[in-house]
Amino acid sequence: MDARDDEGEDGVSAYRTIRVTTPDSPVAELADVEAWKARKKYPSMVFAGGPVFGVARERESGGWELHPHFAGLAPQDARDGLGAHFRQLAQAAAEEGDDEARTVYLAAGERLDWEPLDELTVRGERYRVVRAERFVRMGPDGPEPPRATDPDPGRSDAARTSYDPAGGLVVDPLDPSAPARTGRVSEGVLRAELLTALRKNGSVPSDVRHDSRKAARTHPGGVLLPATFMTAEREGGRWQPDPAGTAATPQAARDGLAMHLRVMVPWQTDLDADECEVYLRAADRIDTEHCDELDVAGRHFRVVRVERLLRIGPDGPEGPRPSDPDPIPPVMVHEQQIGEQGVPVDEEEDEEPDERMEKFMELFDEGRRRRAALQRGRP
Repeated sequence: MDARDDEGEDGVSAYRTIRVTTPDSPVAELADVEAWKARKKYPSMVFAGGPVFGVARERESGGWELHPHFAGLAPQDARDGLGAHFRQLAQAAAEEGDDEARTVYLAAGERLDWEPLDELTVRGERYRVVRAERFVRMGPDGPEPPRATDPDPGRSDAARTSYDPAGGLVVDPLDPSAPARTGRVSEGVLRAELLTALRKNGSVPSDVRHDSRKAARTHPGGVLLPATFMTAEREGGRWQPDPAGTAATPQAARDGLAMHLRVMVPWQTDLDADECEVYLRAADRIDTEHCDELDVAGRHFRVVRVERLLRIGPDGPEGPRPSDPDPIPPVMVHEQQIGEQGVPVDEEEDEEPDERMEKFMELFDEGRRRRAALQRGRP
């Protein structure tokens, strides 16, 4: 790879420089206006739970390209995704008759089944598991909902599940035109704020705060990734985020909330038929009105906008920190641990689902039918 100068004309490392420009299109100008309005209405920035993890590939021409679905809640989620990516590449190589490439990619996927690797080079390309911190704007009435300018493409299931605004973005501090660097003044100001954000004393374990302060030195630069979305519930004056994570679009977050109301709430609680109907009608309202705020059975839900900051240092984007939770080992190690614990596996065991699982499957199937009927315009 050709060496490139990592310092700007003023001698400041490029990854530490925040360049800003005026909006170059009516859409960008409107998005900038919305961002300034959000700063006034929701003036505080708070950490939104833990980080999310994804995969980046270093490009020969410079910079790092992000893989789709940058939403893992633990580093192992991203490793599993990278292993699946290598198996897809192996299949494509087999279809092209390239046995050597197929063998190498399969070996890389198998290695990730056993080893918790956060970086590896395969066929001359470097891949890295990377992390992004999540933040939410807060105001007097709670967290910021989606903005009118946030992309929300399509309402078909295919469009919602395939769209990921971060997939394919190039993170390159040396190239101001790289897609992950919009250059808007509002985003430059926000990035500067988030780069200095640290966890408050006593709010997190000491090792988490230590790693946060260390990252500010080792990875002092950063880029904002496209916003993602999650649902939150107001409980006793406080907002609790959905532990299931984030969605790529506002509609995907609405879909997740509707599924929660149709399936998870009735499954996890002892509700009678009338009480279940209240939640079902609330889910129907989400599907028909595409609302971002909902009151149901004395509970209040909101779809929330989430910012993501990916830190960058001299060697590229930041990887997982030692204090990041990573509870599940690679799949083959996990299976080996289960076997060593003496957990019996009876292949002849009756695989019929128990009563509780049957209830879940019934609720899930009924929820799909109900939603499909709504999409066809039937009550």
